[in-house]
Amino acid sequence: MSLDSQRSCIDTRISELIYNQFDSLACKNLISNCSETLKSVVSQAILSSQGGKRLRALLALKAFDAAKESSKENNGHFSNDSKSAMLNLACALEVFQTAALVHDDIIDESALRRGKPSAYCALSKATNSQHIGTGLGLMLGDILASQSFDISRKACENLQNPHEVLCEFANMQKNVGIGQILDLSIEMMSLDNPQKLAESSINVFRWKTASYTTIAPLSLGFLAAGMQKDYAIDLANQIGDPLGIAFQLADDLLDIVSDSAHTGKPIGGDIKEGKRAVLLADALELCTPEDKLFLINAYTSSSRNEDDVKRIIDIYNKSGAISKSKERIHNLWVKSQEKISNSTLNANSKVILRNISSMFIPKEWQ
Repeated sequence: MSLDSQRSCIDTRISELIYNQFDSLACKNLISNCSETLKSVVSQAILSSQGGKRLRALLALKAFDAAKESSKENNGHFSNDSKSAMLNLACALEVFQTAALVHDDIIDESALRRGKPSAYCALSKATNSQHIGTGLGLMLGDILASQSFDISRKACENLQNPHEVLCEFANMQKNVGIGQILDLSIEMMSLDNPQKLAESSINVFRWKTASYTTIAPLSLGFLAAGMQKDYAIDLANQIGDPLGIAFQLADDLLDIVSDSAHTGKPIGGDIKEGKRAVLLADALELCTPEDKLFLINAYTSSSRNEDDVKRIIDIYNKSGAISKSKERIHNLWVKSQEKISNSTLNANSKVILRNISSMFIPKEWQ
């Protein structure tokens, strides 16, 4: 099956799973505006889950395939039920990501997500109330996170290592929450120590991004296919940690060097939000004293206008911060590929993992 076909299959299954999760007796018996409000939230759940690249689900499926491929040498056998269950588990990752994004947009006060109004903005418009819309967005994120775990629980009935899979899924959810806390704390960091800021930002990427973007999909796929627990989790961390950090560095860089049509978000959106991450840290360390003063003033200000964004992007370019970020991405990419090569997986399994991991980083930065 081609990747496009797999994505289509994932999209269809996610919609089915979300509808099924909401399809309870309590929901059916609602009347008046309560029913209409719930319908709006359910519709937004579907809309919010659409449009992603499905990288997490695809990585989980390919990790499952890679572990399966290696188990053939030990006469491993996998039924159609296990394949269907693995698809559901992969979709659960995407449902959880949607939950995280719904909450993230509220925290960041982002109006757009994947080129469409973010969930809380759409719900605010539907209810003619920003207060209610934001509240509904919070509840939607909570419900989707709960649903993702329930989908995983049901999938585990037909997968190997069910207890370990559920433990890893729960651990992933906790780690993302910790990552969000750390991310918010960085917004209060002083800008007088760029190296400390860079190290702290990379640590946030490890908790908030790598934990559920690369590490969890790999560990869940490996475990669900029957790989021994300690090796599965260790290998997932060895490959997924550098790959996930590189993915977030690339995502931050695309916010600067790409365009809205590609990212689905306004260019320079992270700058407008005042996001203190690795690009800023590198620029502070490499730029001229004059530009450093401007960056500090801009990022300690309550807002940044279009002219500020343009000058900051110019500083990122001429200081060498963008080049340094590309170098970081390349080095992390190489590290992740070395971990695949050094694993005990067979040759075919390694090819599967190399091919899917290449989708996480633009070719020119690998």
